[in-house]
Amino acid sequence: MDLHISKQKQLKGEVSIPGDKSISHRSIILGSLAKGRTRVQGFLESEDCLNTLRAFRQMGVEIRKVQPTEYLITGSGLYGLKEPDQVIDCGNSGTSMRLLTGLLAAQKFYSVLTGDDSLRNRPMDRVIEPLSRMGAQIWGRSGYYAPLSIRGTGLNGLTYTLPVASAQVKSAILLAGLYADGDIQISEPGYSRDHTERMLKGFGIELKKERTQILMPYEKERVLEAQDICVPGDISSAAFFIAAGLIVPGSEIYIKNVGINSTRSGILEVIKRMGGNLKILNQHLEGGEPVADILVKSSQLRGVTIAGEIIPTLIDELPIIALLASQAEGETVISDAGELRVKETDRIKAMVMELTKLGVEIIEKPDGMIIHGPATLTGGCMVDSHGDHRIAMTMGIAELLTREGLTMKDRQSINTSFPQFYELLRSLM
Repeated sequence: MDLHISKQKQLKGEVSIPGDKSISHRSIILGSLAKGRTRVQGFLESEDCLNTLRAFRQMGVEIRKVQPTEYLITGSGLYGLKEPDQVIDCGNSGTSMRLLTGLLAAQKFYSVLTGDDSLRNRPMDRVIEPLSRMGAQIWGRSGYYAPLSIRGTGLNGLTYTLPVASAQVKSAILLAGLYADGDIQISEPGYSRDHTERMLKGFGIELKKERTQILMPYEKERVLEAQDICVPGDISSAAFFIAAGLIVPGSEIYIKNVGINSTRSGILEVIKRMGGNLKILNQHLEGGEPVADILVKSSQLRGVTIAGEIIPTLIDELPIIALLASQAEGETVISDAGELRVKETDRIKAMVMELTKLGVEIIEKPDGMIIHGPATLTGGCMVDSHGDHRIAMTMGIAELLTREGLTMKDRQSINTSFPQFYELLRSLM
C-alpha cells in the first residue's frame, strides 16, 4: 500500500478518535465471562481487537454486531466457555495472547494460541512464569515462545511482585485469579494501565487497590454481571494527531472524547514539559474512565528528559514522542524504556534507523534514545514500518514535514490498531 502525503502548511479541524484498544479487548473478555448481555459501544474494529472477538466466538460465545462499532455479547458465565476445535490465532496482538493465556490456564479444556511471525517471536515468559506458580500447565517453543499449548487446570492463589510494571502481565494473573483457590495479591514496581481493575469492579468483582498494590480476595462462587460499556477514544491513537497539531506550522486540531486515564496519559505531561500548546476540555467520566476533549495548536517545543515512573504511562507513545523530539529545540533523552525492545518490533532500534534516514541526529541507548533537534526532515526515501503499527503511523506523521514525501514498506500494519488513520488525517488537510 503506497500512499503519499505532501508537505502540509497547516492542519485544521475536529476529529473523533476510534475506541480505546485496551478497553475494547477487555470489554469482549469480561462481557464473554459475564452473566447476561453486555452491550459495547465504540468498540475498536481493528485487527487486534477483532482477533480477541473471534477467539471468544471460537469458544462458543455469541457476539453479535448490532451496528458499526456496537456489539451485543451474550455472556457464557465464568464456567461456560467451550473448547475451541481449532488453534486460536491472535495475529499481531500481544494483548490477546497474554490475556488469553491467563484465562485459558484455568479452563477445563485444552487450547493452543498462535500468532503472526512477529508475535511468535515475542517472549511470553513474564506471563508464563507467574501463571506456572499458580499451577498452570503451559508449553511453548524454547519454553516461552508461541505457539503456546495450554492444558487448563485448577489454579492456586498467588502473591507476586512483577519485575516490570506491565498491564498485560497483571491482567493475565487477574483473569486466571478469577478461578483460583485463594487470594491474588500483586505488587508492581510502578504504575501501569489499570483498565482491567476498573472493569472488573464494574462487573461486580471485589478488588482492592492501593497505589501499586492489588488484592483480589478469594470468593467461592464469583459471578460477573453484564454491563453497558461505552469505549472512549484511544489516547495512544490520539497521540499521532496531537503530534501533528504540534509540529505542522499553523495547525489547530480539536480531538473529541479521548480517554485520559492517568495510567495512560503520560504523553500529555511530556508535551506540557516540552512547551506544547495543549488544553484539556470537557472532562467527565464514562463507565468509570476519565474522558476529555483535547485542543492542540502548533508550538515551539523544547527538549526534555523522559525517564523513571512516567515511562509505563506512555510506553506506546514513545515512537511518536521521538518524532516530536526531532522538532524540538535542544536535546531530548529517553531512558528506562527497555520495554520498547520487546514490542511488535525492537522500537528503539527501529526508530533510530528510520529517523536517521530522514536526517535526524539520534543515538541509540540500551534503554532508550538521545535525540537532537530541531531537524529538517528531507524525505525522498524508503522507510520501513518493521511491521509495527505505531512506527508506521509515526512515519505517516513525519511525512507531513518532508520536502519530498516518503515511500513506506508495510504501511498496512496500521490496520492493527487504527484502520481509519489516513482517512482522519486527510480530513484535516
